[in-house]
Amino acid sequence: MAAMSNAPVIIKRKKVVAGGGHHGGAWKVAYADFVTAMMAFFLLMWLLNATTEQQRKGLADYFTPDIPVARVSGGGKGNFGGESLQSEETLALEGRGASSLYPTEEEQARGALLDLELKLEEELETVSTSLDRRHYEFRMTDEGPALELEEGPDSLLFEPETAEPTPALREFLRAVAQTAQATEQDFLIAGFMSSSPLVLRDNPVWRLSLERADKVRGLLENSGLSHERVKRVTGHGDQRLKYQSTPMDIGNNRIEIIILQKSARVPLGSH
Repeated sequence: MAAMSNAPVIIKRKKVVAGGGHHGGAWKVAYADFVTAMMAFFLLMWLLNATTEQQRKGLADYFTPDIPVARVSGGGKGNFGGESLQSEETLALEGRGASSLYPTEEEQARGALLDLELKLEEELETVSTSLDRRHYEFRMTDEGPALELEEGPDSLLFEPETAEPTPALREFLRAVAQTAQATEQDFLIAGFMSSSPLVLRDNPVWRLSLERADKVRGLLENSGLSHERVKRVTGHGDQRLKYQSTPMDIGNNRIEIIILQKSARVPLGSH
């Protein structure tokens, strides 16, 4: 018994980990991928809803490779920048995008838009008008690049409730006509009006929007633009408001001049 009483006492301690132990961080990576995918999905949905068909084609062309890396290219930095003499023809045939010599219609439209904007700004420096960059904008439409001119409280395009152009608009359109003569495309002209505060049996906004658009056509032609190059003049009344939440906003009074793409078809309209 004495020998057994001198035996060492061994105490075994068991470590208890709260929370069930470590399970790894793989779920965090999966969750991050899921959130990223959802963000990309909603961004795609927003782009589809907020852009025109022309803009969507432009986005697709932007992400389409346009430098060949097989069959017609060595991928180097030589005299042709990685392309061969056959690259221009092969790109279009293989469906891998446009190239510098054979751009797509969307690339041509964007180039025409930028060229028009730069030339118009140069012409505006030669005329005296109160309409500056705050009162007009360039944008893409399904029919081609467009110049949109918008009325403001301090920048009237026409005398109130009439189709009589203000001196500022006359000078501005003189610069537009000079710019347009340097292009080869035809033009479409449209007039838009803000809504009337009263419900009238014979709503004057239809007549007035058309009269204003036609007045713009006449001013452009008097400033040197050929009559044959204006293919359509339309009045949209108050049916295509720019500011939907404030239909009577003066900014809804607009004139739109579209550079018609050669491949676009001109729908029926008033002229």
